Amino acid sequence: MTDEQLKQYNDWKFRLSAYEMALGLIGIDKLTVAPPAGAAYRDERTAFLSGEHFSIYTDPANLELLKVLKEEVEDEDIRKEADTYYRDIMKIVSIPKAEYVAFQRATDASYDAWIEAKQTNEYKRFEPHLKSMIEWRRKFCSYRNSELSLYDQLLDNYEPGMTQEAYDVFFNRIRERLVPFIDRVSEADAIEDAFLFQSCDTVLQKKWTENVLLPYLRFDPDWGYQNETEHPFTSWTCENDCRTTTKYLENNVVSSIFSTIHETGHAWYEHNIDPKYDGTILSTGVSSGMHESQSRFCENYLGRSLPFWEANYPSLQKQFPKQFGSVSLLQFMNAVNASHRSLIRTEADELTYPIHILIRYEIEKGLFNGSISTEQLDRTWDEMYQKYLGVHASTASEGILQDVHWSDGSFGYFPTYALGSAFAAQFYSAMRRDIDVDEALRSNRYIDCIHWLKEHVQKYGARYSADEILRRATGESFNPDYYIDYLIDKYSRLYQL
Repeated sequence: MTDEQLKQYNDWKFRLSAYEMALGLIGIDKLTVAPPAGAAYRDERTAFLSGEHFSIYTDPANLELLKVLKEEVEDEDIRKEADTYYRDIMKIVSIPKAEYVAFQRATDASYDAWIEAKQTNEYKRFEPHLKSMIEWRRKFCSYRNSELSLYDQLLDNYEPGMTQEAYDVFFNRIRERLVPFIDRVSEADAIEDAFLFQSCDTVLQKKWTENVLLPYLRFDPDWGYQNETEHPFTSWTCENDCRTTTKYLENNVVSSIFSTIHETGHAWYEHNIDPKYDGTILSTGVSSGMHESQSRFCENYLGRSLPFWEANYPSLQKQFPKQFGSVSLLQFMNAVNASHRSLIRTEADELTYPIHILIRYEIEKGLFNGSISTEQLDRTWDEMYQKYLGVHASTASEGILQDVHWSDGSFGYFPTYALGSAFAAQFYSAMRRDIDVDEALRSNRYIDCIHWLKEHVQKYGARYSADEILRRATGESFNPDYYIDYLIDKYSRLYQL
């Protein structure tokens, strides 16, 4: 390994990170504040920039350099970087650039169509774009020299090493243990939660979030920024530029609260990755499941706990005295944890949430093995919701159009939400052995929990596999029983079963 080769490698990484930063910021703008009338102009140029990034990323000369780096260099971090780059590039290197650029145009058009379809409740307006996204993914996977099935390749994009076989075991356990338990909870006395859905001025909601919640979460404006969007997300350019979004609903004040906690969990992960990985492929979460473990951990294991609200409920009551002044902390706590068979994934309680993911997983499998068609998928969706949760969507926006993920072809991502929730349960058990979580939350020391996550999970970025991080943090490989036992224990106590 010569000094000239190392310089070539570092220059290549810098150019990649520059394009990635530009594309990331354009993407954030598109999903938040960009005027819709300018979409066609922006999308065309975004596709061009994506093509330029593609050319740099898949440059054959650099592939040869990566082979040398991953096999000969002594520095273990550089070897890991090079190996990760190489494996990632080999998935796309055979795609013609013109097709890659065309795909970027198609995803932008698909997102715009999804927005329009959701606003008008017309699945037929989005269906051709969904079909197009599936065909693009089929085509791109066909260029790979992979022995994996089509859907296994898509799953591996988001959770390296995970397959349908492994996910089937995981979701079968959820189906076997949680579906009948949800039936028992549904038959128990209902928990009063109507007061959560009173009208709360969204301007005041935003004021409380910015003045109380974000400071409690230690979401520092020096490195973090929150905006609003149709479907909350988090994006970043480096560890000191993390962007989150939320959505304020007048008749559901806790929706924006929990989406904020969730998205800042993603942001903390990126912010806490060791800066030595900045600008490289290791400077992000190791997998989508691990990323979701951090956001779901913050949202549910911390954000829905009694100590969290002992610290924050008085200020919420002060902000909305008419709505919550006469509602006790215990009543509020029971309400934000109550279980309902509901339609909207992002509003689902912890117990029914994995069933929402199970449904999407089964649909995705069907879309890629040919047993399910995009035609009348809205009906298929509704049938599965009635089968598993006993609820019916009166509009497409509440059903098939509620999620943004399929508009850009992110097939294989949904299962990581449930997987991440399960990872989080395992981390939670380990964290409680090490620190007094309840006292930290009660005493406005949320940051103590974040510090634990940083030291045991986040600082590694993509340096180690998800399972290696689990073993380092908890002492054992992935064990889904932590998750299922946690849910059954929590809701057995809540509903006095």
